[in-house]
Amino acid sequence: MAKKAGGLRFQPSGGVRATQIPLGKKQQLSIERLASDGRGIAFAQGRTWFVSGALPGEQVEARVLAARSQVVEARSERIISASPERRDEPCAHARTCGGCSVQHMSHADQLALKQRMLGEQFSRLAGLQPDEWASPLVGPEFGYRRRARIAVRWDVKHKRLDVGFRATASQDIVAIADCPVLVQPLQPILRALPAVLRALENPRAIGHVELFHGSASAVLVRHTAALGEADLARLQAFCLAQAAQLWLHGIGAPQPFEPEENLGYRLQRWDLQLAYRPGDFVQVNAPVNEAMVAQALDWLAPQADERVLDLFCGLGNFALPLALRAREVVAVEGVQAMVERAARNAASNGLDNLQVFQADLSNPLAESGWAQGGFAAVLLDPPRDGALQLVRQMATLGVKRVLYVSCNPTTLARDSVELLGQGYRLERAGILDMFPQTAHVEAMALFVRR
Repeated sequence: MAKKAGGLRFQPSGGVRATQIPLGKKQQLSIERLASDGRGIAFAQGRTWFVSGALPGEQVEARVLAARSQVVEARSERIISASPERRDEPCAHARTCGGCSVQHMSHADQLALKQRMLGEQFSRLAGLQPDEWASPLVGPEFGYRRRARIAVRWDVKHKRLDVGFRATASQDIVAIADCPVLVQPLQPILRALPAVLRALENPRAIGHVELFHGSASAVLVRHTAALGEADLARLQAFCLAQAAQLWLHGIGAPQPFEPEENLGYRLQRWDLQLAYRPGDFVQVNAPVNEAMVAQALDWLAPQADERVLDLFCGLGNFALPLALRAREVVAVEGVQAMVERAARNAASNGLDNLQVFQADLSNPLAESGWAQGGFAAVLLDPPRDGALQLVRQMATLGVKRVLYVSCNPTTLARDSVELLGQGYRLERAGILDMFPQTAHVEAMALFVRR
């Protein structure tokens, strides 16, 4: 005989399970404040909602993009009651394209958000503020991006090639004819590109396309299968009509269609030309990059009798201008191909006081011959995960000044704690507006040893 169920019910040890919120659900929300990434924060149904495209004080209707535990990520789809601080987005695709996240904010408000984000990270993680806040380093609000990746996907159901930019929090592709953040020379290429790709005999072979502009414009076609002669001829004719180089990326590294062609960019203030290839790291914002290099030289103030170390040197973006000011520059990079290009860039610009070395910068510096002899100053521009192991060794190099260029305020603040412990003080810091219309923060900080 089956036992009769008792009258008591026991909840799991975790308590009452919250009702799952389905993806795509629409919810009316009151936005209370901004998160550090520019999304609006609301509270509803016992959860915290992070809503892209929303401002404090607004009533919005938002669609759920993701939900986990007590956090919901959503996108505003209708503004019921707008904030007086809201502006109409200059781009018609701003609310669907994943490229720009804060176009609904004025440029001044975007800068204030980024400044606040950097200050909060310093305060929360390191318990400090700089002796001096520098004014934000800014450039054009639009028309600044000299590189873009175009998504391409064959739609099996509709038997068509989708070309455009990825949608927000989705794998969908948004067709875009005009992108206001792209530099002007790339705009006609973007507009004409979908038609030429769809006219290929084998459009399914296209993985993605990248656009570049520097000393020349270029179109890089990533293909997952060999392209036939007819398709290669179409692509080359398209690039010739657009006054752009054609680069192909199949197996191995990207290669120019015409072997003698090359890419580069100019640092005008110092009359320097840097060569690069698709796949190399190049700052996308040329005006802010040049202003950033100038500010780095001003803050670090290398002297004619000093030896300077440049870590994560890449193509030599900082190292070459430093070599014009210092007695000797030692530049170090982890990727061998970039080391070779940096060395060629130094040679082509007639700089014989710049040495470039390959090294794994997570290893102790004392084991490296290039680290011997001491340095008066160090410049480092690490990736997003920062340079914790490196900054722990700054004092052992006898360095008086450390200039830290960061693309992640969180790891910059974390690494600052290590520098403070070695007797450095945070003398100056400021934001670099490398990516207007986004909440991405780049920063520069100068540490001076007491």
